Amino acid sequence: MQRQLPPNKRIYFASDQHLGAPNYKESRKRETFFIQWLDQVEKDGAILFLMGDLFDFWFEYKKVVPKGFVRTLGRLAQMADAGLEIIYFVGNHDLWMRDYFSKELGIPVFHQPQEYLFNGKRFLIGHGDGLGPGDKGYKRMKKVFVHPLSKLFFRWLHPDLGIRLGQHLSLRNRLLSGEDNIQFQGAEKEWLVQYCKRKLKQKKYDFFLFGHRHLPLEIPISNKALYINTGDWIHHFSYAVYDGEQLKLEKWSPTDD
Repeated sequence: MQRQLPPNKRIYFASDQHLGAPNYKESRKRETFFIQWLDQVEKDGAILFLMGDLFDFWFEYKKVVPKGFVRTLGRLAQMADAGLEIIYFVGNHDLWMRDYFSKELGIPVFHQPQEYLFNGKRFLIGHGDGLGPGDKGYKRMKKVFVHPLSKLFFRWLHPDLGIRLGQHLSLRNRLLSGEDNIQFQGAEKEWLVQYCKRKLKQKKYDFFLFGHRHLPLEIPISNKALYINTGDWIHHFSYAVYDGEQLKLEKWSPTDD
């Protein structure tokens, strides 16, 4: 369905905040920077896409969610209550997200890339893990993690033990993170670029937006299509913004105030 941005409004895209990594103290500082950015987004934002891995680990028991970073959750709830549309895409560190965001924060959650049409431009948006060729080790592991039996067995663990174990694996296991190599080695070796090219053969897209790679990237896929990776909020503090005509990468300059 075609959607038209209101005048002077923007759409924002961000991913990979990984709150909780590498430790609570450093994450709290980054959380402060992220909330500063959210304050800015609320001023002229029409839609905010959070594209996965907001937390370094997330698992929803029936009555329990991981402790910590309530300022982020509260700020998002406040923004959603005020009328800002927020959409969340599950990443590889929050594979086990269920309905907490949708029920408590009013934020819909998607597990697969979704297509949108804004101002006549077609977008394909998602987290990006497991897409395209390669990354076979992670793809095999993901199948195990998302299997209903795996989630059932994990849920049998006491939350104190389960969440501690999950946080440890998220920090220590590079295969789980899907971040074996976050160095840019050319567009021809970027598997998300290959995925975008394949999708472009099936349908016309103007913009592809993904996270997961932890690298802010802006790569033309064709003369008319553009792939943007939103980077991360660990090293780059990067995000993308669409003003109704142009889509571009930007970097937030955090302050310690």
